[in-house]
Amino acid sequence: MTRKAQSDNRKAEAQQFLLPDAAITLWPAWLSAGRAAIIQAQLTTELSWRQEQIRIYGKTVSIPRRQVWMGDPHCSYKYSGVRFIPASWHPEVRHLATELSDVVGRPFNCVLLNLYANGQDHMGWHADNEPELGRAPVIASLSLGAARRFDLQHRQRGHQLQLQLDHGSLLLMAGDCQQYWQHRLPKQSRVATPRLNLTFRYITPPG
Repeated sequence: MTRKAQSDNRKAEAQQFLLPDAAITLWPAWLSAGRAAIIQAQLTTELSWRQEQIRIYGKTVSIPRRQVWMGDPHCSYKYSGVRFIPASWHPEVRHLATELSDVVGRPFNCVLLNLYANGQDHMGWHADNEPELGRAPVIASLSLGAARRFDLQHRQRGHQLQLQLDHGSLLLMAGDCQQYWQHRLPKQSRVATPRLNLTFRYITPPG
């Protein structure tokens, strides 16, 4: 199957959600289970994972997951008082970024990789609205490993959406999603296996 045929097939499998102030699309099986497992194992063992410390309400705390920030040299960003400098691209991750750009029709030049050891590792309510990303960023989130629940809630209207992100799934958040919605990955005590998540973004080069 050619790359174009694969891309067309993936687009046909997409699920779109009609929400106020957001454009949400989910591909439940963007990667085959076999390829997703290979990539998960490769990145888990080959990347230099760190458990970062950030400041929340004036206190320094360790985040409940491990992560790697990766991308083009100019793609640094600031989060919770910490400046993150990108690691060099891993060849497989760069290849995924190119594939995603072909499907979505938008460039990606950086990615945050989060490694959740089990269901106790989590991420609280937040939005990917750092100034470096622009007002209406396109965020492509690729999930590998354990299926986890993913929640979204509107900041003002009370609307909520709950999704399950399976092994090999791709979630696209676009439009004004990051301005009006928050999202989280809650704790799930029954999840005993790891999940690797890659959220691809674009930061405009200087000048």
